[in-house]
Amino acid sequence: QVQLMESGGGLVQAGGSLRVSCAASERIVGPETLGWYRQPPGKQRELVARITSTGSTWYADAVRGRFTISRDIAANRVYLQMNSLKPEDTAVYYCNVVIRGIHVIWGQGTQVTVSS
Repeated sequence: QVQLMESGGGLVQAGGSLRVSCAASERIVGPETLGWYRQPPGKQRELVARITSTGSTWYADAVRGRFTISRDIAANRVYLQMNSLKPEDTAVYYCNVVIRGIHVIWGQGTQVTVSS
């Protein structure tokens, strides 16, 4: 089964940028949708952005215009570029893939902390 591993989290000041990366252990045979979720402290996990196998993207209102999701198919990676970060972006960020609408796989998450 495909495994996902996030990396690139860390501590950044408000207004700064960070890119988190998610690597799949093997090529994903789709169609598939890759997504980034986040879970702030004491809150529920929420969808931040997603990208389909055709390249179509969607963003949550809270991050639209600041975050960009992209993928490198050859490298089996998906990225989330986060700009103009705010303290409220502080969360554990999770990578997710839904394969053929049936199989749902999660990564273990990476912590992003934005200081004010």
